[in-house]
Amino acid sequence: MLERIGKYRVIREIGKGATATVYLCKCDDIEEMVAVKLVDFGDKNRDQGKWSRRMRKLFLTEAAIAARLDHPNIIRIYDAQVEENRAYLVMEFIDGQPLDHYCEFNTMLPLPRAVSIVFKCAMALDYAFRHGVVHRDIKPANILIGANDLVKVTDFGLALNVAKENDKDSTFIMGVGSPAYMSPEQVKGYPLNQKTDLYSLGVVLFHLLTGRLPFRAKHPAQLIYKIINADPPSASQLNPEVPEAMDRVIRKALEKDLYSRYKNGAEFAKDLSSVRFKILDDKYVPPDTTRFSILRKMPFFTEFDDVEVWEVLRFSNWRQYAEGTVLMREGEGDNRFGLIVSGHVRVVVGGRLLAELGPGEVVGEMGYLDPTHLRRSATVVAISPVAFLEVSPSALALASEECLEHFRGQLISTVVQRLARANAALAAQGEEVMMPTESGFSVVGSGLDLELLPDAPVRR
Repeated sequence: MLERIGKYRVIREIGKGATATVYLCKCDDIEEMVAVKLVDFGDKNRDQGKWSRRMRKLFLTEAAIAARLDHPNIIRIYDAQVEENRAYLVMEFIDGQPLDHYCEFNTMLPLPRAVSIVFKCAMALDYAFRHGVVHRDIKPANILIGANDLVKVTDFGLALNVAKENDKDSTFIMGVGSPAYMSPEQVKGYPLNQKTDLYSLGVVLFHLLTGRLPFRAKHPAQLIYKIINADPPSASQLNPEVPEAMDRVIRKALEKDLYSRYKNGAEFAKDLSSVRFKILDDKYVPPDTTRFSILRKMPFFTEFDDVEVWEVLRFSNWRQYAEGTVLMREGEGDNRFGLIVSGHVRVVVGGRLLAELGPGEVVGEMGYLDPTHLRRSATVVAISPVAFLEVSPSALALASEECLEHFRGQLISTVVQRLARANAALAAQGEEVMMPTESGFSVVGSGLDLELLPDAPVRR
């Protein structure tokens, strides 16, 4: 284990990224603990010369820019040293978590806290730009949260010094930044100003308030297309606790047209503060992870991401039915459907038993898949206590594109599997027929498989 970095005694490793490792250290010259970011230039598995120049550039950029910035919400730099095979940056140590820790649905912050954090980031970016600095890589992982919601924007290694008249070297990395948080002009490789950071901060805000990104895709090309062309979904539809006024703030931050986007961080922060005070702090209730855990284990949700399962819990109704309760009645005009979470039901058509279904099975899906089917074709009765996840098509219509796609796929798969089973059951009761084979005909049915010559008579 590494024991010292220059005059700094290593206590433990506290973080590791693609280009650097961060250690908690102690030095006699500084009373408090410090964080030391160590960049190693000597990786023999790379083009060492090119890699070293690139890493030195990033390191020196961060050291030079961060040392110029003195703001309570920007990480402080104490020391910077460049050696032959490595370099290190000494900064204040924040005992906390990167903001991405709070972007998962089950760890989301109360709305007022999330908005306050983004407010502080907006003011920090406003200050940085007024000192000629555009960060270019704003994302939750580059924002540290300490005790009492202390906020520190970090990692200025990709920052652009807009104070220079000619900053060709600062764009030596094509498309710097993290794709999901990049602005349309950034993915296009256009010249950047402070508005690109405000766009990225708008994505961070959306992520904090909804537990998901505004634009998601399976492939980078699809993601870039959406960033450039698609409108973001409404945060208030994905999270009913988000006021509609916040939708307007997010839309302005994520404007593709630079002239319509916030012009500076102070303007962004002002609108955030006006919405922040309309949110009541005492409304927050931590999410119950019990139901999430139950759905997560069900085969129906195998293809769903965690955030989509949380989304399902938001727009659905979790209902409990006693034995003998009619969940759905034949002939009713209703297109709600749902998933049996626990217990068993009996499906009856015209007074005759069609099937008995248990946990993980879907009922009522035909009314959703075929909107022209105005009346229910079967009655569903609980034959034991039942927990039922009920979904309204109108609520599902407001779900994210990915969640909606997975729902439709699973429902269609359910119908196809049931049709296949029904066909097999009907075929078992069907008439025996002759099927052609390479050597003649086979009589197929009732388990009989007898090969016959083409001209052999068949007696029935």
